[in-house]
Amino acid sequence: MAFFKRFAPYIVVAILGALIGGGLVTGCALGKPDPKGDAPRSGALKPPVNAPLSEARNTPIVRAAQMVGPAVVGITNKAYAQDYFNRKVLVEQGTGSGVIFDSNGYIATNNHVVENAQELVVSLSDGRTVKGKVVGTDPATDLAVVKVDLTGLPVAKFGDSDSLMVGEPAIAIGNPLGLEFQGSVTAGVISALNRSIEIGDRRFKLIQTDAAINPGNSGGALVNADGLVVGINSAKVSVSGVEGIGFAIPINSARPILQSLIEKGKVVRSYLGVGLLDKNSAARYGYELTIDKGVYVAKVVKNGPAYKAGIRQGDIILNVAGTETNSVPDLRAILDAQQVGSTVNVVFSRNGQTTTVSVTLEEMPAQ
Repeated sequence: MAFFKRFAPYIVVAILGALIGGGLVTGCALGKPDPKGDAPRSGALKPPVNAPLSEARNTPIVRAAQMVGPAVVGITNKAYAQDYFNRKVLVEQGTGSGVIFDSNGYIATNNHVVENAQELVVSLSDGRTVKGKVVGTDPATDLAVVKVDLTGLPVAKFGDSDSLMVGEPAIAIGNPLGLEFQGSVTAGVISALNRSIEIGDRRFKLIQTDAAINPGNSGGALVNADGLVVGINSAKVSVSGVEGIGFAIPINSARPILQSLIEKGKVVRSYLGVGLLDKNSAARYGYELTIDKGVYVAKVVKNGPAYKAGIRQGDIILNVAGTETNSVPDLRAILDAQQVGSTVNVVFSRNGQTTTVSVTLEEMPAQ
């Protein structure tokens, strides 16, 4: 009590000083006029509410992404495997992308996205997941059609890939590196048209773009500035030091194949009934061909179209349907352009003598 009495004056002075100081500060803050006089200064830090999208921001890329994005899906490929306890379990083999092109649930994608799948899970842009089934595949062009049992789905419109111009905008939409990045949009330009890529014994005409295409983008959409799908994203050159080179299957090439897969579950192609080698393919198998022109007949299927026309092992095919054939992809491309049941002239060489025969093409048997 003696302590309190001794220091009470000082405590009272301290309290009064604090109250007076606080009042002065408050008074200054309240008394300072707002520069505009109609809102607190802190209002400038608040984001605008429902601000309209400016013309500068509402670019063709934004509009294309809004048009096509809802129709791009994720596709998860699952297959059975044995777990640690030797039980049969479904495991994820990989993920890819797909494009809904029919509101009744038809989806375009790549063959390698669905290859060997024992279960497919389709992830829609609205967050739903549903099981899908393979309608048909075409390994030769790396295309496939998947179906889900839903209707009223958002649909991407197909454009005209033959009208593309080098340098025009190109937008890739898909799921790079998996579903964590679902619906990613990358943009670039059409780098080149009709790029000829040989894979195995077939030659592909592809669209080249520098829009980033990564693993998981396969089967997704390549879109022009009008919001139309002009290609199905497929292979990507992923070599050390190589950037900005991606490829898409032109939609004009894909359209009839997708239609055939829906109607028949496969693509019907003409068949000559021969096994062929050119210099490149022979070298892969450790052989050396000394021929300057044509392709070497390594095998003839008995009672096949070529066999019936008199072509035999060891012959060298020089020309089919009026077009020279100096590689296996050359000959494949010629046959793909012919109708099953049509008759073509085949020019071949045997022991230095040239012979021309007529061959009636048959349907390629199931692989």
